[in-house]
Amino acid sequence: MIIPTLDQSGAEKQFCLLAEGLSIAGIDVEVVVLTRGGPLEQRLSEAGIPVTILEKRFRFDLFVLRKLRKIILDRSPDVALSYLFAGNSSLRLALLGITRKRPKVLISERCVDSWKSRWQIALDRYLQPFTDLLIANSESVAEYYQSKGFPAEKIRVVPNGVIVPEMSNLSQKELCEAANIPIGSRCIAYIGRLAPQKRLKDLLWAIQMLRLSHPDSYLLIIGEGPLKDELLDYARTTEAETHVRFLGHRDDASSLLHLVDAFWLGSEFEGMSNSLMEAMSCGKPVVVSDIPSNRELVEHGVSGWIANLGDSAGFTQYTVRLLEDAKLSEQIGHAAQKRMADHFSIQAMVDTTESILNEITEA
Repeated sequence: MIIPTLDQSGAEKQFCLLAEGLSIAGIDVEVVVLTRGGPLEQRLSEAGIPVTILEKRFRFDLFVLRKLRKIILDRSPDVALSYLFAGNSSLRLALLGITRKRPKVLISERCVDSWKSRWQIALDRYLQPFTDLLIANSESVAEYYQSKGFPAEKIRVVPNGVIVPEMSNLSQKELCEAANIPIGSRCIAYIGRLAPQKRLKDLLWAIQMLRLSHPDSYLLIIGEGPLKDELLDYARTTEAETHVRFLGHRDDASSLLHLVDAFWLGSEFEGMSNSLMEAMSCGKPVVVSDIPSNRELVEHGVSGWIANLGDSAGFTQYTVRLLEDAKLSEQIGHAAQKRMADHFSIQAMVDTTESILNEITEA
């Protein structure tokens, strides 16, 4: 299994959960990390999974490609499975020209990658014939790559799995104190990168409207990213800053979901949001943007609400209903929790992947 880094982000978490699950299932798993380790490296090591870090320095590091090629030839695995653009392109480039001892090549795409530039799309197309299967984590990702020319018969969908986050070490009172908001406030959370595709300005407008009718409501933005300074300025411009708290990166981010009243996600594209799945697994009512991947997770009016993309007023209106009707909020949260448990378990992700590995190695 090949991945660019072991940073503690959504794709990396799913990668490690799958590696651990396959190892428990009796499959011999080894991990190769192209650039650097990270917080998840120790977790893999504790699970008895060997980890090799190649210390990639450049976008196309020929030395690292040679090392990856040598590792694969030396180990002679049945299957090589990579994650994300850097991992997927590096694996296939490293294997160019190899016919003997060549493993089955599986790549895993985790998002509707509309950010890709022309050269990246061109490289994907060039490398497509050297790919045995593409694993997408949602139907929307599968459809996106079909639209880019990847054959439908060579695509499999394996949805993300979710583990219910551990309970927080903080109390709700302590969270309010840490966020410098009044004790007993109603908290709405966003967890993720502060990046353009997350459309956080829509959420800032939503909290600005929500505070007018519910002044005890606060938006907690948990995460880091390139737009942080711009968003701080925007919060001041929209006069929302009094009811927004930027909490930065927190190792306990997922556990804090147990302490909030609702979760917002306004993204314009996703693969399958881990933070959204974690919020639902905690039994929290969610309000999300109307994009394909969110519709795969949230049943509108049943396990959450779906607002039109960019519709800040819609986010506000649905959240008002949650805040004013405790029974409805509990009902929606319970349905969300059940949906995650019934359809998006880690075991289901591992079992489906194992079935694909058996299928492709027996072909």
